[in-house]
Parts: sequence; C-alpha cells; structure tokens
Amino acid sequence: MSSGPGAVQAGVSKPLLLGLAGAGLFVAAMDAYVVVTLLPVMIADVGLTIDRLEQATPLVTGFLTGYIVAMPLLGAYSDARGRAPVYAACMGLFAVGSILTATAGLLPYAEMPWLVAGRVLQGLGGGGLVPLTLALAADLYRGPDRVIALGSVAALQEAGSVFGPLYGAALAAAAAAIGGWRFVFWINVPLAVICGAGLLLGRRSIRGESAEAGSVIDWLSAGLLGIGLGLLVLALYPDDPTNRATGALFIPAGLLSLALLGLYAWRQMRRLEPLIPRPLLRSAPFIGSSVANLLIGGALMVALVDVPILGRLVFNLDQLNSGLLLSRFLAGVPVGALVGGVLSARIGLRPIALAGVLLAAAAFWLMSGWQADELTVNLGPLRQADLALAMCGVGLGLVIAPLAGAVLNMTRTET
Repeated sequence: MSSGPGAVQAGVSKPLLLGLAGAGLFVAAMDAYVVVTLLPVMIADVGLTIDRLEQATPLVTGFLTGYIVAMPLLGAYSDARGRAPVYAACMGLFAVGSILTATAGLLPYAEMPWLVAGRVLQGLGGGGLVPLTLALAADLYRGPDRVIALGSVAALQEAGSVFGPLYGAALAAAAAAIGGWRFVFWINVPLAVICGAGLLLGRRSIRGESAEAGSVIDWLSAGLLGIGLGLLVLALYPDDPTNRATGALFIPAGLLSLALLGLYAWRQMRRLEPLIPRPLLRSAPFIGSSVANLLIGGALMVALVDVPILGRLVFNLDQLNSGLLLSRFLAGVPVGALVGGVLSARIGLRPIALAGVLLAAAAFWLMSGWQADELTVNLGPLRQADLALAMCGVGLGLVIAPLAGAVLNMTRTET
C-alpha cells in the first residue's frame, strides 16, 4: 500500500497533528448547531420578530448546505494539493464566514442576507474539514490503529454537535456579560488561525504532503454535484411551514437538482478519472457501507427531530428541558463512536457495526412505546427514558467507525 499525501515521518507526533485537525473539526461541528439556542438573542439584531422565527432557519440550513456541498469535493482536492494546505484554506474560509456572521447588523448592509452568507461560508469551510480530518487520520495510522483514529475523529465531530446547543445556551445566558452573541463567532477566528497554522507548520514533517503527479480535479463534475446537492436542500426547505409542507421553490429547485445530479452521473460514467473511482461503484462492501451510512443518518435525524417534539408536545417540557432531554441521546453518540473505534480494532468491523445497529434498533423499539408519563418511569436510580435515549445514541455511534473504516479500506485497495 503506498503512502498517502499525509504519510507521517518517524519522530513526528501523530496525536499532535491529528489533535490540531480534530480541534478545528470540533469547533466547526459546534457551530453547526450553536445558533439553535442563540436564535432568540440573534433575531432582534437582524430585524426578525419572534412570531416569524421560521425565517431564521436559513442560519442553520445555510450552514448545513455549505457543509454537504464541501464534503464530497475537498477530500479529492487534498489528494492533489496536500492535506495541510487544503485544511488551512478551509479554516480560513471558516474564519471569514465567522467574521461575516459576527459583523451582521453592524454594517450598512441587509442584515439577514449578510448573516446567511456568513453561515454558508462557515459551512463550506467546516464541511471540508470532515473528509480532510478523516483522510489525515487514515494517512497517519495503519492497521488496527487506523480504526481507533477514525473513531476518535468521529467522536470529536459528534461531541461538537452535542456541545454546540449547550455552548450556545450558556453564552446566550451570559450574552450581556460577554458583549452579546457575536462573541461566539469572533472567538472562532483565533481558533481557526491556530489550527490551520499549526497543521501547516507540521506539513514540513509529513512525507508526501504535496501535489500528486498526474492528479486532475474534475471541477465541472464537482460543481454539478455540489450545486445539485445544494439545490436539493433548498427544494426540501419549508419556508412557510404553517401553510405548506414544502417551500415555494420545491418544484423548480427539485427539478434543477435532479437535472444537475443526472448530468453529474452521466459525466462520471464517461470520465477517465471520476470523482468516485468506478471499481468502488462495483464493490459490494462499498455500496453496502454507503447504504448503511444513509440509513444510519436517517435514523439519527429521526431522533434529532422527534425527541425535542416529544418533549414539547407529549411531555410538556419547555424548550430548554426539551433540549436537555435530547442531550441524553447526543451524549451517547460520541461515546459510541470512540468505543466503536477501539473495539473494531480488536474484534473487527462487522461485529461492532452489527452490535451498534441492534442496540439502536432495540432503543428505537423502546422509544416507540413511550407514553405521556414516560419521564416518571424509573429503572433503578435512572429514568427509563434517559436509558433508552443514551442506548440509542451509543448504538448509532458504534456504527460510525466501522463504516468509515470499511469505506476507507476499500478506497485504499481499489484506487
């Protein structure tokens, strides 16, 4: 197996390099959801009223749109240009987006578009960090240690998603003391500089951290895929959920998305160097892992959406306590991801993935029978609902490292 663009030389601290990359990923993951609990203190500064809160959802969806557009593109680009410079560029983009977000309403521009633009740039930079950090982990470590490293990266990302809303809630409570909600985004700038610069300095000690000879990036295919995915998110975004389930752009954006994604697929079948190598598309393990990722992601979204709704409508909790109820689930995901990486290295990928799926399925089955008095039912010293939520999070987390390891192992074998 040949060394990847980030193969490390002897004497270099692998944990330090991966820790710097993971720190940036953690900050970006927190920022994906930090605005959820900051919205009440942000909307007054951008001209929205509390009864039109749905108009502020682009602050979340804008970030996530940039996130999903960047993820499939920048991993391949780092193969050609090196992990460290592309990572540093992503941190720079994330920092610029943070500055735009922090200055919204302070300058004579339309506040909401300015704010959304900043969030999209944050998402583009943050989304690029996901494949880059995973690829760096795969470059730095081999054998069983690789799966542990991948599990650690996944745990960091999921931990960021857990702490994001809690971080936002804490800062919202202390907004007056720290100068308002803008502090959340200003603090990203020095953190981005430290992580990006640190990895660039470490680049000198990473063997092969340069452009690969003959590597060609198919920017047209990348653009078709990225814009097609972005339009798909736009099509599914309900801009007026009170009156309709889909947005006003559902049909035009959806049709254009399908057309662009169709053109992308057509072009990939004819390219000599497609973004996704053709041997992978004929590989049963790769297809199986990809489908499993899709299903696990769907299950994750079901919990993220439904648990707070159950908290508000069934258990009669306020917004804060509904979020805290969800935190039982979210806290289990990074724990499962970390444990899954360690156990996969010792036992194997398939047994741990299967165990995670079965554990999550059992937890969802328990949750499907919840009643209005569920929060009063105890199992020993703990509430039964809390145990089910934590079990579900751990189960889904256990699957992350085995699936990532299977895909990366197949990628290294087939490419």
